[in-house]
Amino acid sequence: MTENATGALAGLRVLDLTRILAGPLCAQTLGDMGAEVIKVEPPGAGDDTRTWGPPFVGGESGYFLGINRNKRSITLNMAVNSGQAVLAKLIAQCDVLLENFKVGTLEKWGFDNAWLKAHAPRVIRCSITGYGQEGPKGGLPGYDFILQAESGLMSITGDAEGEPMKYGVAIVDITTGLLACNAILAALNARERSGIGQHVEVCLYDSGLFMLANVAANHLVTGKEARRFGNGHPNIVPYTTYPVKDGMIAVAVGNDGQFTKFCEVLGHAEWASDERFNKNPQRVANREVLEAQIIQALKAFIAEDLIAKLTKAGVPCGQINSVSQALAAPHTVARGMVQTIDHPKAGEIKVLGMPFRFSQTPASIRRPPPTLGQHTDEVLGAELGFTEEEIRSLRSQKVI
Repeated sequence: MTENATGALAGLRVLDLTRILAGPLCAQTLGDMGAEVIKVEPPGAGDDTRTWGPPFVGGESGYFLGINRNKRSITLNMAVNSGQAVLAKLIAQCDVLLENFKVGTLEKWGFDNAWLKAHAPRVIRCSITGYGQEGPKGGLPGYDFILQAESGLMSITGDAEGEPMKYGVAIVDITTGLLACNAILAALNARERSGIGQHVEVCLYDSGLFMLANVAANHLVTGKEARRFGNGHPNIVPYTTYPVKDGMIAVAVGNDGQFTKFCEVLGHAEWASDERFNKNPQRVANREVLEAQIIQALKAFIAEDLIAKLTKAGVPCGQINSVSQALAAPHTVARGMVQTIDHPKAGEIKVLGMPFRFSQTPASIRRPPPTLGQHTDEVLGAELGFTEEEIRSLRSQKVI
C-alpha cells in the first residue's frame, strides 16, 4: 500500500457521514479511485457494521473491513452544538458530503441546502435514503431485505414453483451505493462547468425498481405479471443451469447461432432446424419441451469435458463455483481481485480488489479500513487547526 494517490479522483475530498452498506460502499469506491475520504462515526460505537459478526479479525468485523478501506476515521457527536461546529469546518473543506441520515436530520442540525449554498457552495451533497423525500413512504427508513420484497425483486427470484427468495447479498444496498457514486461523479462534472455544487438524491426504493430492468420492460409493454423462472431467463432459452453426470453447469445461449453450435456439441444438430426451436421466440414458447430434451441429453456428459467443448465452440457456459472456489480461481488471481493488506489490529488480511482499470490514473488501496477514531487527532489538529488543548476538551466532553 502507498498513501500517494494517483487515481482519477486524486485531490478530491469526501466527507463520509454514512453507515451500514450503501453509503460506505459508495465512499470506498470513490476512495479506490483516488479520493481522500474522511469517515465520521459516533463516539464509542461507530458504524453499526463494526459489530456485525462473526467473523471478527483482531476485534474488527469482516463486514466492516470489506467496505471501508481508503478512509480515515474520526469520531464526532454531531447532535451537539460543539460537534456541529466541527462538522461545519469539515464540510467547508470537502468536495463531497455523503450522508444517509433519516430525511431532515442534517436540516435539523442547521446544515440544509441553503446553508451549503452560503458556506460551501461547491460541495456536492449526496443523500442516500430508503424511500426518498416525496411519496406516501417518503422519509421512512429503508432496509435492503424489505426493499427487495417491495420492489418485486423477490417475486422473480427463486424456484418457479417455490417461494419468493432474496438475493444472496444486500443487492439493493450495493446497487444504490454504485448509483450514488455515478450521480456524484456526474455532479462533479457539472461543477466543472457551473462552478457550483448541487444536491444529489438516491434511494433504495428507486434502485430496487431500477434493477427490474428487462423484467419491468416486459410487464410495461404487455401488462402481464412477471414470474419466477428459477435459474432461467424470461426472454432467452436455453439460458439456465443444467444437471450433468457429475454436477451442474450454467449455460447462456444468447442467439440462434450459438444455439446451433450448442446442439452440435450435444449431438442433436436436428434441434437447430426444428421449427419449434430454430428461433429464440419459438424456444421461449416451447421452453418446457426443449429443456426436457436438453436435460436428458446432458446426462451423458462430464462437467469439465462439456465446458471445454462448449467453450471451444463459442457457447457461453461455466462451472457453478462456491464462493471459495471463485475467490481462489486462477482468473481471479490474474485479475488481482483478491488483495492482501496490513491492518493495525487485524494484521495481514485479504480483501476484494477493484473492479475497474484505468490506463493513466490507476486505482489503488492506500489505507486499510480504519479503527474507530484512528485519525481524529490528526484531522482535527493538522487539518482543522484545533489545538491539543481544544482536542482534549472535546474528548472530555465526549464530543469526539
